[in-house]
Amino acid sequence: MSEVAVSKKTGEATPSRFRDWFWPMAAFRRSESRSPFAMMRELADEMDQMFRGVSTGAEIQAWAPAMDVERCNGNLVLSAELPGMKKEEVKVEVTDDALVIQGERKQEHKEDHEGYHRWERSYGRFYRSLPLPEGAKTDQVKAELKDGVLKVSIPVPELAKKSRQIPVAG
Repeated sequence: MSEVAVSKKTGEATPSRFRDWFWPMAAFRRSESRSPFAMMRELADEMDQMFRGVSTGAEIQAWAPAMDVERCNGNLVLSAELPGMKKEEVKVEVTDDALVIQGERKQEHKEDHEGYHRWERSYGRFYRSLPLPEGAKTDQVKAELKDGVLKVSIPVPELAKKSRQIPVAG
């Protein structure tokens, strides 16, 4: 017969995980005088809390490229991170009041090894619209995609600083 190591633990009698799984049932035990609707609402909240963070493995992730916008040398410069995308997959449009960047990312990775075959695919469309300041010269927009970074430059007029100093009364 094999030997089993037994150790004695002090503290909580039931493991935390066990208690967490059966906690929703406590709603029925502690509320005989409440309405059935309140009990169901409480049970639904407990179930949501119990399954929070559980992944089904079939979740679809939305994708939006990270973007930086800055004013530099009289231009509004937008930088968008588009790793692995080609210029044919990206569409840049400009209207009188907005800059629109859209596209679709299609990535496929295939591996063949002895004993297994692995093929990963991920797809995602994105659409980003950036409002342009008044007076932007939309006929002089330049766009370049290099090393997975899209840079769009739009000439804009300098902002007139409207500030004045306020005396502090003492």
